[in-house]
Amino acid sequence: MAVVVTSAAAFTLSAPTATPISTVSASTSTFAETSVVSTGGGSPYVALGDSYASGAGLGGVKDAECDRTSGSYPSLIARFFAVAGPRHAFKDVTCSGATTRDFWNARGSKSPQIDALTADTRLVTLTLGGNDVGFSSVLATCARLAPSDRDGSPCERYFTADGKDVLEERVTAMEGRVHDVLADIRRRSPHAKVIVVGYPALFPDDGVACPEVPFAKGDFAYLRDTTKKANRALARQAMAAGAGTSFADTYTPTIGHDMCQPRDERWIESLSPAVNTTAAHPNSLGQSVMAGSALRQIYKPFRMP
Repeated sequence: MAVVVTSAAAFTLSAPTATPISTVSASTSTFAETSVVSTGGGSPYVALGDSYASGAGLGGVKDAECDRTSGSYPSLIARFFAVAGPRHAFKDVTCSGATTRDFWNARGSKSPQIDALTADTRLVTLTLGGNDVGFSSVLATCARLAPSDRDGSPCERYFTADGKDVLEERVTAMEGRVHDVLADIRRRSPHAKVIVVGYPALFPDDGVACPEVPFAKGDFAYLRDTTKKANRALARQAMAAGAGTSFADTYTPTIGHDMCQPRDERWIESLSPAVNTTAAHPNSLGQSVMAGSALRQIYKPFRMP
């Protein structure tokens, strides 16, 4: 479904492309961590997830402890609603470093993310699971091992040394926990439309290495494949959750804009990130693409429970 908002600060939704949607101008309403700006019948929106959902490293910090910013895709979606109307109550509990455990348990001073959900919640976006796999520590390990075999796959050998793929096992375990997360979201918010938002293309889809990112040549394909496995797991669980739940693919529209691309073509930052960005995370354009992918699913008709 195409939605066009006739405003200087408009988004345009169309079929998935590799073009970021525009962000809403500063003159429109902005949303704090918890903003209730309902104009009669607005449905509450709750954003759950980790640093890919919190907009880590971007400007407009809303919560320093969670590195939650106004540049995140949930904040962009909320500002879109402010323009498109009717306005929605918005509760953003995303937090950098969050795992599925933080859905049910406090993280530092933050309450469990599940506490943000109520019977009145009508929309939930969720990006979670990457930290269960250990994305950040995996990248650090791959960078550390790269000098030992620049042309080989030392990181892949490390994680498959015992004849089993440790990262694949972590993805499998993560998938089971995401299944439980989605089941509890449905129990808490039975009338909510739930959008599981996947992870973007961090690495070249063709598996070809680049000198700017300090991994061994053979490990690029391994890391790409692990990202794809994680996304397939999330997509499976979104489908298994049944009516009212959908998967937003952010990998496909970000192909060709990974951390190996030139800075002006990059939507995912390299391990030497630009100012006001975070290594191996979406920059403002990347978050805009994620918002667009989620919005396409939000406006796509599908049966509710």
